[in-house]
Amino acid sequence: MTTSLDAAVLMDVPAYPDSGVLLARLVRSQENGLPRDTGLPVGKLSPIPAGQPPTEEFLHRLAERLGVQSHDLFLVAGLAIPDDALLFDEEAGRELPQLVQRALRLPASDRQRLRDFAQSLAEVSPQSVPPKRQRPYEQYPPGFGSLLVRMLALRNLGWSSAAKVMYLMSGVYLSAATIGAVGRGVKELDAELLNGFAVVLGIPVAVLASLTGVHQTAGRRGSPENVDTAALLWEVRHLTAAQVREVSHLADFLGRR
Repeated sequence: MTTSLDAAVLMDVPAYPDSGVLLARLVRSQENGLPRDTGLPVGKLSPIPAGQPPTEEFLHRLAERLGVQSHDLFLVAGLAIPDDALLFDEEAGRELPQLVQRALRLPASDRQRLRDFAQSLAEVSPQSVPPKRQRPYEQYPPGFGSLLVRMLALRNLGWSSAAKVMYLMSGVYLSAATIGAVGRGVKELDAELLNGFAVVLGIPVAVLASLTGVHQTAGRRGSPENVDTAALLWEVRHLTAAQVREVSHLADFLGRR
């Protein structure tokens, strides 16, 4: 039975907007000032068809305009992520903090060399790794926190690895449990947290601010090393643990020259 106190608490919790509202926010943000200019006419992106789910083509185009990954927008739109995009070696995820630590120390040319090497490696196959399925503790309620934590999972970042990587890249210190609390909606997003997620995800913080309504810290831009390292995280997400260690060893070698 719901008590009057429960009802009051529920009334104080803002409802999570539906996918149409969220996508409209992102469309407006790219119309008002894009993180990067791709040359794609704005008119091809809007309006969003009323009452209809967005097409994959629309999401790919919007992602390109915003400088984000298409599958991140699949999550925003409430679309299922294809099974072949969920092939993760979880042991590889535990190797990512060390890779990030080494990559951040490198000059731009060596960071590009790391990315090129990662792209040359064969990704895991459905025969060797089954598509990732959410565990019970990863069944998050709808909310901006769960959206961002699920974006981390698309990069093969579990709670512990995500917390370590976020500290290395942004200086934002969180425990693994706090990452989980963000996903469950227990820990509210603020400007500092938003920046930490933006850096790791490789998403312009202005885009996340437009999406979530969280006020961003003025003037924050991604550093070149963070931008490159976030791109590297995306490129190694489907590699095995042994392959990630290969990339990490190359980073260590380049850093010692």
